[in-house]
Amino acid sequence: MLSIERRKWLVLVAAIWIQAFAGTNFDFPSYSTQMKSTLRIDQVQLIYLAMASDIGKLFGWCSGVLMLYFPTWVVLFMAAFLGLFGYGLQWLIIQTQFSVPYFMMFILSLSAGGSIPWFNTVCFVLNINNFPENWPLAVSLSVSFNGVTAALYNLLATKLSPNDKSTSYLLLNAVVPFIVAIASLGPILQQPGPQKDLQTDETVIKDDAHIFVCMYILAAVTGLYLFCLEPKSQNIFIGSILLIVLPLLFPNIVYLIKKAHRAYYSKRQPVKGPDYSLVEFKHHAEFPEECSTPVVDKNSRGCCVFERIIETDRLKVLGEEHSVTHLVSRCDFWLYYIAYFCGGTIGLVYSNNLGQIVQSLGYISKTKALVTVYSTCSFFGRLLSAAADLVACFYHQTYTRMYNIRTGRLSLALVLMPIAFLLLVLSDKLTVLSVATGLIGICSGFLVSTAVTITSELFGSESSGINHNIVITNIPLGSLLYGYTGSLIYVDHISRLRYEDRLDERATVCFGRTCYYHTFILWGFISFIGLASSILLFLRTKPAYVRYNQKQGSKQTSTSDDF
Repeated sequence: MLSIERRKWLVLVAAIWIQAFAGTNFDFPSYSTQMKSTLRIDQVQLIYLAMASDIGKLFGWCSGVLMLYFPTWVVLFMAAFLGLFGYGLQWLIIQTQFSVPYFMMFILSLSAGGSIPWFNTVCFVLNINNFPENWPLAVSLSVSFNGVTAALYNLLATKLSPNDKSTSYLLLNAVVPFIVAIASLGPILQQPGPQKDLQTDETVIKDDAHIFVCMYILAAVTGLYLFCLEPKSQNIFIGSILLIVLPLLFPNIVYLIKKAHRAYYSKRQPVKGPDYSLVEFKHHAEFPEECSTPVVDKNSRGCCVFERIIETDRLKVLGEEHSVTHLVSRCDFWLYYIAYFCGGTIGLVYSNNLGQIVQSLGYISKTKALVTVYSTCSFFGRLLSAAADLVACFYHQTYTRMYNIRTGRLSLALVLMPIAFLLLVLSDKLTVLSVATGLIGICSGFLVSTAVTITSELFGSESSGINHNIVITNIPLGSLLYGYTGSLIYVDHISRLRYEDRLDERATVCFGRTCYYHTFILWGFISFIGLASSILLFLRTKPAYVRYNQKQGSKQTSTSDDF
């Protein structure tokens, strides 16, 4: 029988497997052109199908509710069946096995996209329940692997169906997550259980610190292997070792090394280890004085209106549990929602349109390369979101607290989005397109990874399964608004080219820089609004983070004095 500590790492590995194959929306650009051609639909109708996949996320909150009443594995297989049904039937239709009305394709896309937040919710809850002391690191690690989905499916499609890759993606999207759900069933059924059963002594925390560092290094190596080598040069066996074997071995190897190290030195003299400090997050009830004492930033400057905006209904303590009614009544929630809606969501819409953007600029042969650029940067953006937490593992909170204001990190990441769209407006060169795509990928990946932790820190971890799915309702809404607006501008340019007799009357593809020029201007302006909202959120939540870090610093100082 495995120990509790080893079983929790098996749960994390299962979450990594699920996330690695659950990001099925990221490979949409790889088969969107084929889908458009086979179904004989125009750009607006194709955008609607992409939006349908995002609209499925509107029902992600249902998974959070079901997690309160059903075992985790039941919700996991519900998600797997949604994907199997949606992607499986789409694959049959693309293969011209039978035809259905366009409305049914919309429903199938909605079902397929709806499976993604269900998988995510399962992984979030597993990580939070099994890593009570350092769940932000666990969540960021598993979410990071969600960014390699497109590369994994590209590898599988290249090896299994080299002559017809486009339609293979839909089949892989349908079948692979279901197989992974079956493979993850064992660790999930054997998970340690309630948080109170988990050991949280100093020795375990030190061991966890080393294991997380190893796992993040492994994640970086896996990403480099999948993204930097051509699929034809990659080997499924090596990919399996990186993704399946090593994550299972690393925790056991670290435990054995640490056990041998402690056994060797215990025979000589006690050796004090370094002052490790993993990300620790406790419920606000431990600090009751914080809940009633108003927080006033003495360094705040500016006009009375600005001060009122900053001070009104601001969060006074991290981790306070919010019901849905309480959540939507908070100003900080709406600032956070707008920052996501006007920032990260635009990046996701950009990725959905990347195939058409590349085609319109005349770089159709570079589509796969640019999709890889976006996926690579999105993946490492997710890893980057946990960099400050990893540094805090080995240094005293006093020296790292400036990096621990997570809403501040969010603002720094969102700076990249307006810069990227400015580059796209100024130039249509392939190099500029690649750089802008990379910046958008980093920003989107960073936000997606850190968003779960921000939601839990600001509005409570116990209800994060429901609250975060409410936050990500901005994704389908943004996809609908931004995608529809972009497609209207796209179609308008096609009409103009037809009028000028530079395009055939039956043509549905726009060529030239003007196709997305005004769309980039619009998206850049909206992303600037998201940046401004995130800065306001940072200023409003900074005192709560500072107070929390001071509390943690005083605890660690008193603990070190005892030695």
